[in-house]
Amino acid sequence: MELSVTDLRELVTALSQSDIVELTLKSSGFELTLRKPGAMVSVVAPAPIAPQTAGESAPNSPPVAEPVSASPPATPATPPGKSSDLLAITSPMVGTFYRSPAPEEPAFVGVGDRISSGQTVCIIEAMKLMNELEAEISGEIVEILVENAQPVEFGQTLMLVRPV
Repeated sequence: MELSVTDLRELVTALSQSDIVELTLKSSGFELTLRKPGAMVSVVAPAPIAPQTAGESAPNSPPVAEPVSASPPATPATPPGKSSDLLAITSPMVGTFYRSPAPEEPAFVGVGDRISSGQTVCIIEAMKLMNELEAEISGEIVEILVENAQPVEFGQTLMLVRPV
């Protein structure tokens, strides 16, 4: 069984949007376990095979576990050189970032706009579903860090807001 990066992203998104707490996939080549909330993702893969010399048999090594954190990447809420009073709006999932509800429509928010808690600030498309992202804070949009129609990762900072 092979999993592409797209397949893995879809699994993570589906898990985050469901009531499933843990999902384990096993194959002869690997084992993948996804747990939520904020749990660790374990990938078990065969150990690399060392080059062989003439007459030498390949060692039979046990699989090696490589833990990969499922928590958001450690990114500061404020990039270096920015004011420390700014708060970040981050992506709750892997997907594609859209600033407006449709290509011909105006953006939900722009730099300098005042937002209030509960206001839609963008859309994250995941698995062909459009997920409106609502602000959890009120304030002024200081910077939008992602271009329209660009892929985003779970926990990636999308916008910086100066609270009011």
